[in-house]
Amino acid sequence: MTGQVLGIVPARLGSTRLPRKPLHPLLGRPLIEWVWRRVASMKILDRAVVATDSPEVVDVCHAIGAPVELTSEDHVSGTDRVAEVAGRPGYTGYGLVVNIQGDEPLIEEEHVRSAIELVRSGNWQVGTCATPVQEAGVLEDPSMVKVARADSGRALYFSRARIPWASEATSHIQRAGSLNFLRHLGIYAYERSALEQWASLAPSRLEQIESLEQVRALEADLRIGVAIVEGAHEGVDTLLDAARVEQQLSHLTHSTLV
Repeated sequence: MTGQVLGIVPARLGSTRLPRKPLHPLLGRPLIEWVWRRVASMKILDRAVVATDSPEVVDVCHAIGAPVELTSEDHVSGTDRVAEVAGRPGYTGYGLVVNIQGDEPLIEEEHVRSAIELVRSGNWQVGTCATPVQEAGVLEDPSMVKVARADSGRALYFSRARIPWASEATSHIQRAGSLNFLRHLGIYAYERSALEQWASLAPSRLEQIESLEQVRALEADLRIGVAIVEGAHEGVDTLLDAARVEQQLSHLTHSTLV
């Protein structure tokens, strides 16, 4: 698949685990600024814009020179917010749309590229990424989304629970190194038609149970490919995450912040 790539950063103010998350300060600057400057430096994107439900976030974006669109407050997921912006005049000419979540200030361009290349291959309507993990703390943490992936690369299921379940009877598979636990990363690349289809659907039963928007797409039989990437940083969901990421940012020598 060819065509220009539009990157959209959804930034919802009403986060429950970290109130007013896009405006939460890291080293004295709001989270959305760190994310935007990271995204703006990505050569894989032909254009990028922030999508938010908050006039306060709009003001911050204007102050840092980030293109921004004010969206409805009623969206139930980031993909719905992305779809609203992608459908506006000025953005409809982009054949491939990328959702880069607004709580990922350390996201890597190569990971975004991996998701895009899955869609460009023509094999997948949606591309995303995951990274291998073995730490029990990550596997049991419901804030860390896990994905089960077929050998073909197809996403089988996403969950906040540990998947796949490794019983005593199957522990030999894990010891042999053929069982991969995968943490899902907050990146989605969509064919435009797949994005429009996804956003046209009502929240699904399993989506509401898991509180994960990507399950809606699976229930609708959209083909989601999962690229395996290494060295992925975690996003910001809680105050503890914010403190950890702030420390990581303070040690960066290649930051895009100016």
